Amino acid sequence: MSADPLFALRVTVATACRVLGHRGLVDGVLGHVSARVDDTSLLVRCRGPEERGVALTEPRDVRLVDFEGNHLESSDGWQVPKELPIHTGVLRADASAGSVVHAHPRSALLCGLARLPLAPVFGAYNIPALHLAVRGVPVYERSVLISRRDLADEMVAAMGERRVVLLRGHGITVAGDTVEQATVRAIDLEELCRVTVELAAIGAAVDVVPEHDRVELPDLGTAFNDQLHWQALVAELLRAERAEGRDAR
Repeated sequence: MSADPLFALRVTVATACRVLGHRGLVDGVLGHVSARVDDTSLLVRCRGPEERGVALTEPRDVRLVDFEGNHLESSDGWQVPKELPIHTGVLRADASAGSVVHAHPRSALLCGLARLPLAPVFGAYNIPALHLAVRGVPVYERSVLISRRDLADEMVAAMGERRVVLLRGHGITVAGDTVEQATVRAIDLEELCRVTVELAAIGAAVDVVPEHDRVELPDLGTAFNDQLHWQALVAELLRAERAEGRDAR
């Protein structure tokens, strides 16, 4: 058993990175996941001395840093993400947020560039994604590297009371109570974007789900929406890793 009291959380963050890679939300070395430790520190996926990409993240790639980006353990060659302010900005603004995902999924990128509205076009197919669309997905208009606190504050202002934001020409930022919730929510958001892009590609005129049908699609709660979905995603990832001859880490 590891003597590291944060080891289990490191494993969860690393697993989230690999899940996002397996599902195509991150590519190469771009993208990162974090988990709040307390009000001044967080675990975040850093780039290591033997970098292999986000989709191959190991627990050792998840490092403890403070909100200013200082390593709180031996850095050993790991570099804190330049866009750490994305994570610290959200965690400062939302005291109940326990995790932040920043990714560059292609469908979200295309929706932003084409200014496609994310509308509630489907129902029971993906209820959490429907509710994201009903509440509205805000957009941060600047296609910049969010490497400073003032830029992160702009992004957080664009998010408002929501926990998702589309970064035009860039990617997405998603927050959650837990790493599992933030990861699943990012995947749901990308599914909404994917369907939106595909409908636009075929020129479909699609009606939104009417209110009288929406009331038949309740929020099933975090145990179903987040935890069960997370477990299925991890099982899918581990099966793929076994098929590739890789040991799950």
